[in-house]
This record gives sequence, structure tokens and C-alpha cells, in this order.
Amino acid sequence: MTSKHPPNHEHIDEEMIKMEVNLDDISGEWLGYVMDRLFEAGANDVFYTPIYMKKNRPGVLLQLLCSVQALDKMKGILLKETTTLGIRYYPITVHRMERRFIQVETEWGTVTVKQGINDKEVFQSSPEYEDCRKLAEIHNLPLKKVYEAVWKKL
Repeated sequence: MTSKHPPNHEHIDEEMIKMEVNLDDISGEWLGYVMDRLFEAGANDVFYTPIYMKKNRPGVLLQLLCSVQALDKMKGILLKETTTLGIRYYPITVHRMERRFIQVETEWGTVTVKQGINDKEVFQSSPEYEDCRKLAEIHNLPLKKVYEAVWKKL
């Protein structure tokens, strides 16, 4: 295993904004488009949760995390691209582990692995999906076999 990148010393506790809207009159296709737009504009995370709204109408809770500086841009996208009439947002603190990327050699090729480190101890190791997918396709292997080969090396 070799390190591809130096450790990423992010802010361990980062002030962010969590935004959310309830939507009961928007198509799934539009939601996918909105998610893409939010990520392109700098959202750190975007996610949907099925909910029930007034009169037992099924809906979607769209939530996102962004920097304080991106707040106005995110508001603009949500108001222009969704059916919402209002947005809830509030400051939150996000605690992030230090991240490091290493290269793991398998019999089929190299896979980048993202590691989460806390107090110099590796708590999480996650093979990069695109690397594993590519090797699985090239070598006509089940995806899980590539993942298993990486995990054996960690």
C-alpha cells in the first residue's frame, strides 16, 4: 500500500448550513435534476427522505449541507428549481475525520482507498467504487470480488 495523497487536514469541526424543504408536488425526474444542480453549485451533501405531509399526502424531504458562503446560491436553486414556497435553514457543526487516500494493489490492478482517521487511528476504509467497477468490468469479475480483494490487503 502506498499513499497517493498526503493526509487531508480538513477543519475537524466545520460550521455549515443545513437546509430543508418539504415537497409533495414535484416529479422524481425534477428531484434528480435539482440534486445535480445543488452539487454543481457546491453543496457538500444532498439527500431525500420520503415523508407524509398534510392530508396524508406522500412527499419528499429534501435536505442539503453547504458552506455558509453558499447559502444564497442554494436558496436560489431551491426556489427556482423546486415547487417549494419556503426553505428552512439553520447552522450546524459537522465533525469530520481526517481523510487519507492510499493505493492498494490487487491481482487485477490498483484501487484507491479512502481512509477516515481519528487520533492517528484508521476508523474507516472505503475502496473507491469507480476503481473497483472499472477492474470488475475489465476482468469480467463480480464487483464484490474486487472489493473483497482490496479488503484482504487492508
